[in-house]
Amino acid sequence: MPTRRAFLGAMLGLPTLGLAGCRARTPSSSSVDPEAAAARPMDLLILGGTGFIGPHLVRHAVARGHRVTIFTRGRRDAALPEGVIRLVGDRDGDLSALEGKRWDAVVDDSATAPERVRRSTALLRESVGRYLFTSSTGVFYPYLRPGADESTPVRLELSDPEDGSEAYGVAKAQSEREVIAAFAERATIVRPTYIVGPGDTTNRFPYWPQRLARGGEVLVPGRADDPVQIVDVRDLAALMVRLLEDDRPGTFNAAGPRERLTIAEFAAAAKAAVGPSATLIQVEDYALLEAHGIEGAVPWIMLKGNDLGHTSIRTERAIAAGLTFRSIEETVRDTLAWWEAEPEERRRSAEFAITPEQEAAVLAAARGRAAA
Repeated sequence: MPTRRAFLGAMLGLPTLGLAGCRARTPSSSSVDPEAAAARPMDLLILGGTGFIGPHLVRHAVARGHRVTIFTRGRRDAALPEGVIRLVGDRDGDLSALEGKRWDAVVDDSATAPERVRRSTALLRESVGRYLFTSSTGVFYPYLRPGADESTPVRLELSDPEDGSEAYGVAKAQSEREVIAAFAERATIVRPTYIVGPGDTTNRFPYWPQRLARGGEVLVPGRADDPVQIVDVRDLAALMVRLLEDDRPGTFNAAGPRERLTIAEFAAAAKAAVGPSATLIQVEDYALLEAHGIEGAVPWIMLKGNDLGHTSIRTERAIAAGLTFRSIEETVRDTLAWWEAEPEERRRSAEFAITPEQEAAVLAAARGRAAA
């Protein structure tokens, strides 16, 4: 893993360097109205709440009428609704702020190590009704075949300690096991793919809206029909709250959109949203891209080896449970608006998967090969 729709017509023609065209798509369904009140207000605990997913999760839950408590180290502030209770502690040792209290459900949104999950599940087992753990589709790594679903076995032991992607996936899988062992039918596991949208704490997805907004020739890496998958953080938050409201157990892969999306289709949709002056140039040659250090630019991942099935995760179970998808255009527009309001220092110092130098070099090399 790297450090890790009716659009495509003549008016959005995609200049290519050795590729086929793309078919049209229809927009994804809109997400549920966050202002609609839940039938039964709950007391919710969120382990986390001030990072990327957390603020969206808190705001959506409060908008639905739930009472929310967050538990963090108190090192990061976030604009949260009034009335949210803030508890301070440390998951590596000091959980005392959670003692002697009760909640209807907890969302574990901050653990990447099974030891932390073991401590929190042991403490909360008798004081919360349902435990929802935010896992990752990374549990399927290595993605040797497309089409992983919730029944696909996950790796629980490391085979290569030097492989960071495997270490992350195994840690998440072991954490899932801790939750299920402690809570059984009261356990809910959500496995999101790459999470995108406003408030992104990474520099992965923001690359695309800011680059397309600048215009000019924009490199689109990968084969035009390479599938891509993402989930808007707001759609993910809505799914999580829905699962708690429904008191639904089980495991759910969370990836979008509803229908198969290719990198060429994604780029065209994103261009339509924020980059009217951009010219999309697709470069399909994996060897050329690799030679210039480009093996991923989320949502695109080079589909080979351990990443062959990375962006082909099956999500029918989550969709049946209530996962909905806003359009790619909405996600891209909102991400750009948020990004442009970020501090100048962050925007100026951001390290993206594709640098201007890499982009220029790949486009020049691709033109040279096409002219030869």
